[in-house]
Amino acid sequence: MRAETNSARPVVRVWVSKYALTSGITEHDAEIVSERMCVVRDRYQPCYHKGQWHTSKAEAVARAEQMRKAKLAALRKAVARLEQLKF
Repeated sequence: MRAETNSARPVVRVWVSKYALTSGITEHDAEIVSERMCVVRDRYQPCYHKGQWHTSKAEAVARAEQMRKAKLAALRKAVARLEQLKF
């Protein structure tokens, strides 16, 4: 179902990766406000900045993979810090 819009901007399909590590990649109809921002009309009109939304699923999956690797690196660092603690 396509979102209705009153503006002259076209509605396009986007994949949102902002919450990829918690709720996965989501697919929405959105208006591209600028090359850096889109507005998703079917989610109470939240805005997403470039890097959080993508025009292809492949781009969203690649970004989610980057996020996963960064989170794993941060967790490894935290575990190493905890293992070095002596009481």
